[in-house]
Amino acid sequence: MAAPALSVVVPMYNEEDSAGPLVEAVRSALGDAYAWELILVDDGSRDRTVERIAVLMAADPRVRLVRLARNYGQTPAMQAGFDAARGDVVVTMDGDLQNDPRDIPAVLARLDEGYDLVAGYRERRQDVFLKRRLPSLIANWLIRQATGVPIRDNGCSLKAFRRPVVDQLHLYSDMHRFIPAVAAATAGARITEMPVRHHARRFGQSKYGLSRIAKVLADLLVIIMIRSFRDRPLHLFAGVALVAFLFGILAVAASAIAMAYFTPVKATALVFPSVALVWFATAGYLLMLGLVAEAAVRRYGRRVAPVAALVQEVR
Repeated sequence: MAAPALSVVVPMYNEEDSAGPLVEAVRSALGDAYAWELILVDDGSRDRTVERIAVLMAADPRVRLVRLARNYGQTPAMQAGFDAARGDVVVTMDGDLQNDPRDIPAVLARLDEGYDLVAGYRERRQDVFLKRRLPSLIANWLIRQATGVPIRDNGCSLKAFRRPVVDQLHLYSDMHRFIPAVAAATAGARITEMPVRHHARRFGQSKYGLSRIAKVLADLLVIIMIRSFRDRPLHLFAGVALVAFLFGILAVAASAIAMAYFTPVKATALVFPSVALVWFATAGYLLMLGLVAEAAVRRYGRRVAPVAALVQEVR
């Protein structure tokens, strides 16, 4: 079967009641206007999600199933869908029917205006304010401030990507929340956003809660590091080496004070000189690591062409 032009990737976890309406909604929204495939990624569901999807696959060959061995989380499931997708354009959305497949044509039209990634934002979000919307507002503000990428709703799964962007994404942990920032930092993607519909959950319960805050903050730190030092690792290692060197200077000063004011037995102890030696050695080691990383970036990093250039070649 010929590769489709459009791949729709949907992570699924315990969504047996949503599977049928989701496939019907995608089929109704896309019809025959696009050559499309729908990749449903089962993230270790413990209900009858897989059985429902199997029936749907038998009825429509455009529906495909990627089955994970256990529950890994939304980000690995999304990456598995990216790996299986064959389309030149990839659209992601949630499997709980809160995203509306009827928005896909509008998102694709926006992508055709010359962007590499279109991120939807939920204009009238149908979630509880204190439990879901307020933490989301705070998290989105933090992400915008930390990454410099002005996306107002990083938690909205309805996004469209060109193939060169998808090929350069390597997601893990909870980094599906930071896809625009990762795409901008690693691929130089041209990004825009647009309003999309949002519906109240029809079936089941939400899989997310406040317990993910710590993981999100840790991933945000990783994104900041990637964005700030990916092309200049020597700056990072040299900065940390400078801190180690300053601690060494402090240890030398402490040793001098000990020689001047402590009793002879204490003054001749090797504690402070040993500490100073450790800090100086650490500073030198970090500086060497930075030089090696800088050489690696200069030698291999430039082999990866910017996404914009790749898109131009595809067109």
